[in-house]
Amino acid sequence: MNLNAMMQQVVEQQVMNVASVVEDQLDEQLHKLENLDEDDLERIRQKRIDAMKAAQIKKQKWMQAGHGEVTDLQNEKDFFKVMKGEERMICHFYRNNWPCKVMDKHMSELASRHIETRFARIDAEKSPYLTEKLKIWMLPTLALIKNEKIIDYIVGLDDVGGSDDFKQEHLVMVLGAHGVINAEDGVAAGAPKPAGPTRNVRKGGVRAPDSDDETSDFSD
Repeated sequence: MNLNAMMQQVVEQQVMNVASVVEDQLDEQLHKLENLDEDDLERIRQKRIDAMKAAQIKKQKWMQAGHGEVTDLQNEKDFFKVMKGEERMICHFYRNNWPCKVMDKHMSELASRHIETRFARIDAEKSPYLTEKLKIWMLPTLALIKNEKIIDYIVGLDDVGGSDDFKQEHLVMVLGAHGVINAEDGVAAGAPKPAGPTRNVRKGGVRAPDSDDETSDFSD
């Protein structure tokens, strides 16, 4: 028996072993379901009710805290105040230009769907201290925040398709991959990659404004 045949035999045996384990686990689960009495069913029902109540309470708490819409931040103080205590937050650093208006539209729609995340925006030109501190030079920029810490940035539009007519599912895919929103079925978990040139999302640091492929958006 040659090496390839031996390897194939080993792989086939491993697949058979895994299939056998899975089958045994399914048989065990089916056996448990078949032997559930009324008390067991009532306990399962009560657990589901408790979980639904807890989810509703959490949703109400989020809504009271300002989730469900995009919060306008007036200054740096607002930024840190709103971020305090938030598990997940996305902040749009913008100026009055078309790409930022496009991002605003997507942010507003996502905020209403993803109640679990706090959405906010701040005028970068009116918040120079914060903008400089976070090394933001390209607009729009989304700051992705978890547990009061910025974990990453989406700089410009390249990471979501490279043009202002990008599909929202591309943005959802990137945000879901970073864990700042819950994955949407068929989107964050399995959406196609954006077309066109892409780069890794910026993590800290700053790129020179005279980069070959992008320029600073702080001047007309």
